[in-house]
Parts: sequence; structure tokens; C-alpha cells
Amino acid sequence: MPHLNELSQHIFGKPMAELGEIERRILTRAKERRTVATDTNAAFSAELSVGDRLADAIARIGGSWGFILSFCGFLVVWVIINTVLLVTGAFDPYPFIFLNLLLSMLAALQAPVIMMSQNRQAERDRFAAAKDYEVNLKSEVELIALHHKVDDVLLREIAELRTDIANLNRQLSQYRHIPDNE
Repeated sequence: MPHLNELSQHIFGKPMAELGEIERRILTRAKERRTVATDTNAAFSAELSVGDRLADAIARIGGSWGFILSFCGFLVVWVIINTVLLVTGAFDPYPFIFLNLLLSMLAALQAPVIMMSQNRQAERDRFAAAKDYEVNLKSEVELIALHHKVDDVLLREIAELRTDIANLNRQLSQYRHIPDNE
């Protein structure tokens, strides 16, 4: 098999030293006949810290219909308790200032956690895009190499056919020069 620099020149049209890190890695893996494809979700999830996983879980729960409906139920119960049931001595009478404080604190905590989760999703998307690029590049390298192999086989077969035709022509011309003794 050709040297990596020859492959680089042949496939990318430039020497190995001018290739980027991804291209060098892909070319090396293609030469070694090793796979590039990986499970991007598993690879990305393996690098997450406990805090990252916790933030994702909170964002997953906080962005669900179950959370929205249960929180609406909590708000309705809060209002009913503080207006109807506890007409006198309500712990948070109308305009529900304590409830507003709790909602503000919840929003102050929930918003950064959701943003962290969204940032991580963007990182996951970039990671998956980079892996897709690697797989696509290796596929292109393999296809180019396959085309070159097919071209080499065809050229060899054409050369063999030309040799066979030349031999047949020689035999034919010798046959024509043999006098008929009959």
C-alpha cells in the first residue's frame, strides 16, 4: 500500500503536512482499514459531569407538559387556599406577594439551568456534525481509492487485450503467409 504522503497527494492534491488534523486522522484510518463511525450520543454522554446530567434532567422536567400542568395545578391550589379556605388569616393574601417571590426565585434558577442544557445541546450538535464530517470524508477517500483501483484494473485489462490482439494479428499474418500446398 502506498505511503500516507503519496495517498494524501493522490486523494487531496496536497502533501500530508498541509492537511488538517481531521484529514490526517481519516487518511490514516482509511489506510489501516479502520472504522470512523461512532455512537455520538454515547461518546458525548460519557464526557458529561454530574452537574451536566442534573441540568439536563431539570431542563427535561421543566420543559415538559407534566411540569406545566402540575405547576398550574399548584398555582390554582395556592390561590384557592389563600382566598377561599383561609378567608381570615391567609398566609399569603391577595395579591399573593409570597407566591410572586417563589415564582421569581424559580424562574431565576430555572432559566440558567435551561440555558446550560441548550448550550450542551449545541455542543452535542457540533460534536455530531464533526463526526458526520469524518464519516463522510472517509467515505469519499474510500470511494476515490476504489475508483483508482477500478481504473488500474481496467487499464491492465486493456493492456492485456491489446497484447492479445497483437498476438492474434501476428498469428493471422503468419497464417496468411503460409502457402497452400493443395
